[in-house]
Amino acid sequence: MAHISVTIITYNEEKRIEACLNSVKEIADEIIVVDSFSTDRTPQICRDFGCKVTQRKFSGFGAQRQFATSLTSHSYVLTIDADEVLSPALLASLKKLKADGFAHRVYSMPRLNFYCGQPVKHCGWYPDLQVRLFDKRYANWNLYGFKERVIFPGTLTPQPLDGDILHYRCSTPEEYRAVQLRHAAIESRDISSRPDSIRFYTPFLKGAEAFLGIYLINGAILDGAEGRAISRERFRSTYMAYNMARRSRRKQSTSKPTQ
Repeated sequence: MAHISVTIITYNEEKRIEACLNSVKEIADEIIVVDSFSTDRTPQICRDFGCKVTQRKFSGFGAQRQFATSLTSHSYVLTIDADEVLSPALLASLKKLKADGFAHRVYSMPRLNFYCGQPVKHCGWYPDLQVRLFDKRYANWNLYGFKERVIFPGTLTPQPLDGDILHYRCSTPEEYRAVQLRHAAIESRDISSRPDSIRFYTPFLKGAEAFLGIYLINGAILDGAEGRAISRERFRSTYMAYNMARRSRRKQSTSKPTQ
């Protein structure tokens, strides 16, 4: 039977982590948790579950995931987040894969996202294909701080698996907004490092572009109140990301010594 290492990065996830761990326990030969110094019971819950827990300062999603991959013992790695669980159908697919053996280097799976308990089928949130199972000898996470992804040679094609990752993004609108603002702060560092200019109007234009992209192009209008709320928060978080990047650029330019 083939082996799978599961990796999870965490920070203050005591309310969700147990459901995540229970969903992977039947297919995980080891569970690696990289925790960003949680102040709640997350690390202890993971240790009690039998996970190998390492604490590391958060340095961006890509770097944190790549570090977790480096700690695994087996070649094939399944990455899941603390607010995600495997659907019964996906669990069955992974069990069959373990029994039959791996015939591919990378595997993809759809992700069904939930907003305040409601499944969202538009907004660009479904099928939201994710490459989450891969042979670490041929693939790994890039180092993007935000919007990270698994990279692999162009000669490889992800093999789709049946079943969804179920992603419970938030329990309340306030929780979702707080998460989006944290993501905006991380994304702002990526934006600031790019060579593109950021004018005073750029944050608004990028925010409006993000809103319209979700609401009209990705069909959030069909998701009713949830779609409107998600679209508004995308405007807000995109605006904040570019605004913080612009301020950071200005601060850097004013702090440079004069010749």
